[in-house]
Amino acid sequence: MTATYEVRGTVAVITLSNPPVNGLGYDTRKGAAEGIEKAENDAAIKAIVITGAGKAFSGGADIKEFGSPKALAEPNLGSLIAIAENCSKPVVAAIHSVCMGGGLELALGCHYRVAQKGTKVALPEVKLGLLPGAGGTQRLPRALGVEPALNMIVSGEPVNAELLAMVPGQKLFDKVVDEGVLDAAVAFAQEIADARPLPKVRDLKARVANPDAFFGFAKNMVAGMAKNFPAPLKCLETVQNSATMKFEDGIKAEREGFVALMQTPESKALRHAFFAERAASKIGDVPEDTPVRNIAKVAVIGAGTMGGGISMNFLNAGIPVTILETKQDALDRGIATIKKNYEAQVKKGKLKEDKYAERMALLTPTLNYGDIGDADLVIEAVFEELGVKEMVFKQLDEVMKPGAILASNTSTLDLNKIAAFTKRPQDVVGLHFFSPANVMKLLEVVRGEKTAKDVLATVMQLAKKIRKTAVVSGVCDGFIGNRMIEQYSRQAGFLLDEGCTPAQVDKAVEKFGFAMGPFRMGDLAGNDIGWAIRKRRAVERANMHYSKTADLLCEMGRFGQKTQAGWYDYAPGKRDAIPSQVVVDMLDKYRADKGIVPRKVSDEEIVQRLVFALVNEAAHLLEEGIAQRASDVDMVYLTGYGFPLFRGGPMCYADQVGLFNVVQAMKRFAKNPLDDASFWEPAPLIKKLVAEGKSFT
Repeated sequence: MTATYEVRGTVAVITLSNPPVNGLGYDTRKGAAEGIEKAENDAAIKAIVITGAGKAFSGGADIKEFGSPKALAEPNLGSLIAIAENCSKPVVAAIHSVCMGGGLELALGCHYRVAQKGTKVALPEVKLGLLPGAGGTQRLPRALGVEPALNMIVSGEPVNAELLAMVPGQKLFDKVVDEGVLDAAVAFAQEIADARPLPKVRDLKARVANPDAFFGFAKNMVAGMAKNFPAPLKCLETVQNSATMKFEDGIKAEREGFVALMQTPESKALRHAFFAERAASKIGDVPEDTPVRNIAKVAVIGAGTMGGGISMNFLNAGIPVTILETKQDALDRGIATIKKNYEAQVKKGKLKEDKYAERMALLTPTLNYGDIGDADLVIEAVFEELGVKEMVFKQLDEVMKPGAILASNTSTLDLNKIAAFTKRPQDVVGLHFFSPANVMKLLEVVRGEKTAKDVLATVMQLAKKIRKTAVVSGVCDGFIGNRMIEQYSRQAGFLLDEGCTPAQVDKAVEKFGFAMGPFRMGDLAGNDIGWAIRKRRAVERANMHYSKTADLLCEMGRFGQKTQAGWYDYAPGKRDAIPSQVVVDMLDKYRADKGIVPRKVSDEEIVQRLVFALVNEAAHLLEEGIAQRASDVDMVYLTGYGFPLFRGGPMCYADQVGLFNVVQAMKRFAKNPLDDASFWEPAPLIKKLVAEGKSFT
């Protein structure tokens, strides 16, 4: 049973029991409804308490049923809330740990609420492009007041119960206790068992001072933050209804708004991302109960930008780090950068001084490999050159204790070759962090041919601890993200050949929703990095042609922001990209020398060529087994490459466009004499899906 029933004196206790967060699935709703009915029909029962087992009251909808007929099967959530609200005996919610979404809506339908301090309370539906659909937008403003309720609903962020209990005039909680919430709720239920009439949140007035002025101001604020997402403004509209409509009319409008939002591409994209993130943590042939290795100490080789950022992730999680460099001045610079990053957080009020001191106390600098031998995990973050990696891993093989995990932060190199430099290839794994490593969410976990399953299970669990979204990749040049970005960058180069400026390409892509266009991204990362990779690949990929414009730029010493000159010009100390006449002249001369007559390229073509290049290359990655699933590709691009969240990732976007239409566009691009016709041959997987009328997801 996912809802249990017991009697304590004259009080019936109904416990939601659907791990891990007591999701309100069909069986749980049915069990709770039957429990209320049983108590209603028992003359010996004077009051009812609803609570949750384990570590939650309820986290809301059961994600296993999301979008399925079971989610709407009677009793649906609205029906369960009505049963509780209309019960002739007092119903008390005993709230603890987590009370979110439908869980909070159920609690608001009860007559009374007793909460335990520290309970995280939220209506997070907006994060899925939705609004609360079971009365949340109508009851929370009545219980808490319009302004604090609107803030919670539009942000979706959790708030501690004790803070909400301090809101003047609130009727959300009748009592807040330090601990033992169930016992407190049973005692409270006994006290009010005979009190009548039974209070209903729906009968309260939604309190707001100067409603016209407040909602006018709120609309401007929400519109500014919502940008490409329709849900926040719809949330505002439905909350406003709570102050201007009868409860029944407000509920009806809420339901209509919920159904309308469910159909929007933005909500579909957000829901796709929600499930994709959970799917990414699962590896097909690595059981969830695989034993993991204990990671109590970490070592990082290299104190540069990446090494320092990687170290901060573990320090933030309370894991001691020994950071190693070969020269004292490089080590000193690395430690100084870590201190500077933390001090900036302290200055902004994001980190307390004592926490800063705690984290720095966990950091040990060294120049000696002998000092890292007892680490459980060592991560190499040295120069991206196979010979350098070889020297490091042979040294690690000598000094690291048996069972230690040896990880490389390589972004493109062959992990199997790196593993072969050791006598323990089963302990070698790729941990590709993205810069800045202490900020970016993505962690590509690269699985070598001999990487042990317990190593994979360990690093996937560790990724959660350091708050990264881990995606598993097989071994190939560039893994998932950088292999795809190569084709994206090639198309960007061809667009310059054909007549575009860097600013035109970047603006088109940024209007589509990317955080940054390809040329601004190149200037930020350093154009010399791509130049070095192209030189390495020149022999391996003699049959693949590129625009020569990026090489010409680097030959001019224009490496990007670090040289104050790249595809754009930069003022000293500033990051603003200023269109460069020098680059425009270089492009004009290049086209003239090649006999290319520039043409006008539409923004639509720019976006399609760049995005569909990602899609086609990703389809090859899926065929080769480098990526496990299409949604993993989307997670890589949403969390590591600034792909617009409201579009759900390149594969989700391709599905929304329709793979048939994607193929038609690719056929047009293949006819372009300045493009690469062979690349635009649709991947066999895409052809198969189109033939079967299917999609990636």
